[in-house]
Amino acid sequence: MAPPAARARYIANKADNQILSKKPPKINTKNGKGEKDAGGKRDKDRDAKKRCQSAAGGPPEKSNPNPIMPSVQTAFKTFVSARLCSAIWAYIADCDETFNYWEPLHYIINGHGLQTWEYSPQFGLRSYTYLLLQGVPGYFYQKIFNPSPILIFYMVRCMLGFACAVMERYMYKSICQEFGIHIGRLWLIFQLFSVGMFVSSTALLPSSFSMYFGCAALAAWWQTRYQLAIFFTAISALLGWPFAALVGVPLVLELVIRRRDWRTFVQWSLISGAVVGLPMIAIDTSYFGKLTFAPLNIVWYNVFTSHGPNIFGTEPISYYIVNGFLNFNIIWLLALQLPIMLVMDYLIVPAKSKSTLNFPHYISLAPLYLWLLVFFAQPHKEERFLFPVYPLISLCGAITVDVYQRIFFRLKSLMFKIKSGVHYLDHSMFIAILVMVTSTLLGLSRVFALYRNYHAPMDLMLELNQFKATPQYDPDMIYNVCIGKDWHRYPGSFFFPARNFRLRFLKSEFRGMLPAYYVNGANATKLVHPYFNDLNQENEHMYFDYDRCDFLVDFDDGKYTALEPNYSKRSKEWSVMKSLPFLIPEKSHKVFRAFYVPFVTDNHIQYGDFNLLKRKTKRNGR
Repeated sequence: MAPPAARARYIANKADNQILSKKPPKINTKNGKGEKDAGGKRDKDRDAKKRCQSAAGGPPEKSNPNPIMPSVQTAFKTFVSARLCSAIWAYIADCDETFNYWEPLHYIINGHGLQTWEYSPQFGLRSYTYLLLQGVPGYFYQKIFNPSPILIFYMVRCMLGFACAVMERYMYKSICQEFGIHIGRLWLIFQLFSVGMFVSSTALLPSSFSMYFGCAALAAWWQTRYQLAIFFTAISALLGWPFAALVGVPLVLELVIRRRDWRTFVQWSLISGAVVGLPMIAIDTSYFGKLTFAPLNIVWYNVFTSHGPNIFGTEPISYYIVNGFLNFNIIWLLALQLPIMLVMDYLIVPAKSKSTLNFPHYISLAPLYLWLLVFFAQPHKEERFLFPVYPLISLCGAITVDVYQRIFFRLKSLMFKIKSGVHYLDHSMFIAILVMVTSTLLGLSRVFALYRNYHAPMDLMLELNQFKATPQYDPDMIYNVCIGKDWHRYPGSFFFPARNFRLRFLKSEFRGMLPAYYVNGANATKLVHPYFNDLNQENEHMYFDYDRCDFLVDFDDGKYTALEPNYSKRSKEWSVMKSLPFLIPEKSHKVFRAFYVPFVTDNHIQYGDFNLLKRKTKRNGR
């Protein structure tokens, strides 16, 4: 039941857009508590309906040309446009995405691909069910049209971008209802130009998948649609990333403690587990050849083994602080200070009206700060671990801006005489505009820097398509494309022009575990191989004979060792097919390599040559 203060706040939100509402009818208290509760529920439903209608672009009772209020349909179109841009221009920033997801997906669709130790039946840390959700459309696309593999790659990416846009549409509508249209507007802008969303929205990663369904679960929760929220949380945690269940903890606590509705929680947890978990176990068991529940395996490995994920590297807390700023710039800083700002808002602004429809801020926004508390404390840190709460960072940043506006208006009203009835946005909108413009410019600058500095490997691999069109190409020959120290920058087998190209690893200074190709045969996913281990220890089986390489991918950064020579200087063996600039981080200014500033950046950064080499002479009779 929404108290009168919530309805007053709702009317204020309507005034944000010059949408005037009729006052809610007074509750007749003479007829007892039952009618009062019923009237309160009707008022609450009417408030939510009006918010929804306004956000959806429904006709207001009265309107004047003032701040823009994008409808849900308009917001959806902008989300789709932004996510399709990400699908086309975002580079693959994480080698885990390439080797743990794009490569097994390539195996499912095209019959060959690289297998990591996580997919060995001995460990079973990854789920084939998750891959099939992305791979089935690509599989039929390949069987019907037999397109170039790169077209399948971008089709899957566009599907991911569209799925993200659907989630954002639902979340935008829920935010406008729960937090107000002004905050919904700010969130929309922050999402569209967020570098974090540009990177994560089309990434083939369980953490991105969990972002889709985890945030959809929060949107359903804010609308008090508990059954749907529990179901989305189950999809996020079971099919996506099991640690994403952490987002649903405040939801569960609010349901079972605040509302004392154990029945809904237990009933829909069982239903969701059965609908999502049982088919997942059946599919993964058929692929691994033994009973496998991948979410349990990954939790066990990361939490209960003696080494856990720390063998892959540890980082200080500053790692997330810096990455948060790079991905959300000033919005990240605003989101971090929101708890303090809410306390200041309570103390400074005299109106104690509830600013949300169903939940206080400390409940509705708890998932973000619980997530940060848990993952900041983990020694092993990776950028993708924050993906599930990226939309919440934008939301908390938007709420902080709104708090600053209200505090500014309060202080101004104490110093100057202001007419009664004037809304705080009339005097503080410049703050929101300043933040939106600054965040947008920084976001675009960062996106442009990422494309210029790191997109070369994806562009370089496309040059092999040119070789396929030459008379030298033999469709019956297997072409070995070798890579050494730059193995982690390889974008995936979808960038090869045909099925007769294979990636091969050359020995380098790297001493960790590398993937190996799935063996031929129908039971390839069921075989246990002796060269896989869960300790990140290298195995000589993964390395290839240098003399049998037909092509070689190498980044010339000016640093050479016996195992990492300058291959492009071996002109008797190799010719340069294509060379593209790629950033050398240690030789570039930290700020100007992170953000592109026209006419300034190029004077403070340095590029090396990312080369695709073709062998001049054939070895071993080839």
